[in-house]
Amino acid sequence: MARLRIGVVFGGCSEEHPISVKSAQEVARRLDPERYEPFYVGIAKSGAWKLCDAPDPDWEDGRSRPAVLSPDRSVRGLLVLEQGRYETIGLDLVFPVLHGRLGEDGAIQGLAELAGIPYVGCDIQSSALCMDKSLAYTVAGAAGIATPRFWTVTTGEEVDSDRLTYPVFVKPARSGSSFGVSKIGGKDELPGALEAARKFDSKVLIEEAVVGSEVGCALLGHGRDLIAGELDRISLSHGFFRIHQESDPESGSDNATFIVPADIPAESRLLVQETAKAIYLTLGCSGLARVDMFLVEDGTVVLNEVNTMPGMTSYSRYPRMMAAAGLPLADVIDRLVTLTLYGKKR
Repeated sequence: MARLRIGVVFGGCSEEHPISVKSAQEVARRLDPERYEPFYVGIAKSGAWKLCDAPDPDWEDGRSRPAVLSPDRSVRGLLVLEQGRYETIGLDLVFPVLHGRLGEDGAIQGLAELAGIPYVGCDIQSSALCMDKSLAYTVAGAAGIATPRFWTVTTGEEVDSDRLTYPVFVKPARSGSSFGVSKIGGKDELPGALEAARKFDSKVLIEEAVVGSEVGCALLGHGRDLIAGELDRISLSHGFFRIHQESDPESGSDNATFIVPADIPAESRLLVQETAKAIYLTLGCSGLARVDMFLVEDGTVVLNEVNTMPGMTSYSRYPRMMAAAGLPLADVIDRLVTLTLYGKKR
């Protein structure tokens, strides 16, 4: 049987470029060479696309060649520049191992749709919706899901700092990880927090801090036929959780410990999983996502955010939660490929 040709796209222009490279390295290690023929396409921070041998740290050097995903459906694959001429490489599907802007916001998904190539993960609409936290809160809230109280601030808009109930989080509305996020205890800190957030997005989200346990749920599947990984809980020693801001992420977080399975009562565990599934379905997710929530002392589960292409590194939460449920990353990849090709027609 011919191997499936998979275009693994990684890197990207966002601040999460380094994490994407590490995620792609882990995916590359888990791809079954007897089933898959991978083609690795790295996107440099400048936006240049290059076909390379592997997502190594020095992937931009050596034998990499300019390559793009053709929007022409008669090609259904890559256009690769070789000695002044383009050659074509057909692809069966695209695995966009990209995080943040232009990776999780519907941009690469739109290009794959134009190209007519199936792709792993959420579609254009759900990717864009989940990327904008204020829109995700609005849609989830309309469906009866608890969210933090929040305000949005656009460029040039004034904020009435006296109407806020402190502490609050100030964050870019459409950015990944914890880049540009601040927790402030009073209005004197607000201007600086807004300035930090605006370095990453012109739209800023201000939300009241939720007092509760930070929990996550890894989900895999389409429609109501979902597989949930074990829940995790983030135990903080101080401050707030800054994902992908660690000085040495392979050695663990500077202020957080991940407890998998989450050390919460069985009743709460079931409620968190069911809430995560409801959020996933309400926001139109498909393929995979990691849903982050707060478990409040009174038992309420509050949405924090949804990551439509969660980290796949050796220390990332999504593969840890799936592995704890008996699905190692190699099996997750196999299931994602099957779901992409046969589980749902776009």
